[in-house]
Amino acid sequence: MGREAEVMKIALLVIAAISISCQQEKNNYSHIIVDQGIVNNDTIKKLSKLPELRLYKSEIVDNTSRTAYVIQHSQILNIGNISDNYKCKVNLENDTLNILINNSNKYFGNGILIKVFDGQFFVKDIDPNTFRGEEKFMFSKPLFEKLILNNKDYQKNDSIYGYIYYNGVIDGGIKKNMKGYFRTLVR
Repeated sequence: MGREAEVMKIALLVIAAISISCQQEKNNYSHIIVDQGIVNNDTIKKLSKLPELRLYKSEIVDNTSRTAYVIQHSQILNIGNISDNYKCKVNLENDTLNILINNSNKYFGNGILIKVFDGQFFVKDIDPNTFRGEEKFMFSKPLFEKLILNNKDYQKNDSIYGYIYYNGVIDGGIKKNMKGYFRTLVR
């Protein structure tokens, strides 16, 4: 009986640790801000008047108008790099909205994936060191995240308008700051 009680005690401690870990992870998610007026933002309006970016010659462009104007500033030591050639794709997978803001040319790319669910979100940094067509993510530590969307809930083929501000540190201590507007259809 003593051995069984000890095993049971250890099992309960493991379950409690997992539960606390899951609760802490859940608390690390940021909450979205809903602003239906974002569709009237000047930058959002300008996006509809600009052609979508073509990031490589053979790319088939899905949208006629530009889907994102996001600026990324990354810094290694005191050397800065600024990019503004991002596109946005959004898909709905079960109850999770996946917002991909990326500048991939199918050989390398840079950007983020924003996962939205239950009024919360978290950001995953895209790893640029990939094989052709591969998508993988790198470890990152978010310092500040803000996501504004025009609605809380979306269905396929809905229009989505948003603003992202993301500040974090990725592998190797590189500081990454992304901010800007996006608009597209939910697929």
